[in-house]
Amino acid sequence: MLKVVQEESESNAHAPAGVGGSLLDELVRDGARAMLAAALQAEVAAYVDAFADQVDEAGHRLVVRNGHHQPREVTTAAGAVPVRAPRVNDKRTDEVTGHRKRFSSAILPAWARKSPQVAEVLPLLYLHGLSSGDFGPALTQFLGSGAGLSAATITRLTGQWQDEATAFNKRPLNDTDFVYCWVDGIHLKVRLEQDKVCLLVMIGVRADGTKELIALADGFRESSESWADLLRSTKRRGMRAPVLAIGDGALGFWKALREVFPETKEQRCWFHVGGNVLAALPKSAHPGAKAALAEIYNAEDKDHALKAAKAFEDLYGAKWPKAAAKITEHLDVLLAFYDYPAEHWIHLRTTNPISVNRPARRRLAVAA
Repeated sequence: MLKVVQEESESNAHAPAGVGGSLLDELVRDGARAMLAAALQAEVAAYVDAFADQVDEAGHRLVVRNGHHQPREVTTAAGAVPVRAPRVNDKRTDEVTGHRKRFSSAILPAWARKSPQVAEVLPLLYLHGLSSGDFGPALTQFLGSGAGLSAATITRLTGQWQDEATAFNKRPLNDTDFVYCWVDGIHLKVRLEQDKVCLLVMIGVRADGTKELIALADGFRESSESWADLLRSTKRRGMRAPVLAIGDGALGFWKALREVFPETKEQRCWFHVGGNVLAALPKSAHPGAKAALAEIYNAEDKDHALKAAKAFEDLYGAKWPKAAAKITEHLDVLLAFYDYPAEHWIHLRTTNPISVNRPARRRLAVAA
């Protein structure tokens, strides 16, 4: 019997319950921590090197590294990231004030618990770098010209993740069977070279319930060709067709899936369709519609779900046919999850591992 491990997530309160959403958060947290540590090290190295010629009477340098500050957590869009900032011993004296000069990080000010630059830019730009192999835009936007880092330093930092990105995008997939996969496109809020490019994300679950980020690529959310390129890449590396794919109906993914993995069944995300239905109704009708939708996706079996869908059509179809049609015209792919083990239903009806990150996206509201 397949088992899907459920993890509690604050995001589950905002949508029909689904798979916990920690995987993408963990990835961006790890990436943010690595990028932030490297950037802080590079910033201090540049500062120390800039005053390497200034020495005291004994020939000792006046500006040197001096270990690290105490660890602290910095809030980013991906959650709390542990930081241990490097420390500088600057023995120079300001000629005007007579006070000792102090190094102040432009990236992460002293005692800061939340940096706007870190929170708004870094985590998903890390993913952008991972998906494209190009961390230049991430570091350029994150550090900027005001951070005092040279182009050569940014190039060196970029190179630190090139091997990781290459290994991720080329790793073999032939030894892993993904039973289910969830897909979505995350739009970037930061300005890159192509404003409408987003991250195409595919997360899978193995037969033992372990979740894994399968693929990540730059592309266009509604473009079937963008998704086909991603799927062809996974197939070339040995990935076999998953049993069921879950995603938003607006994605170009579905046409690509039918081309590359035609045997995979389709399930539309109830989180997305619920939002589309409510958008076609007046606000006064929202409470009743939400309850009626829940009767469909929380039904005890497929037969009861079909009856609940008919009741929804009877209740809303006459006055708001467009809202009703969003359910009735797509019932086969909205109710596909009922064909699988009942203990999996809660996980299969939404794209929660990704659009979870609606708080992750709200927290992430950066949008790599």
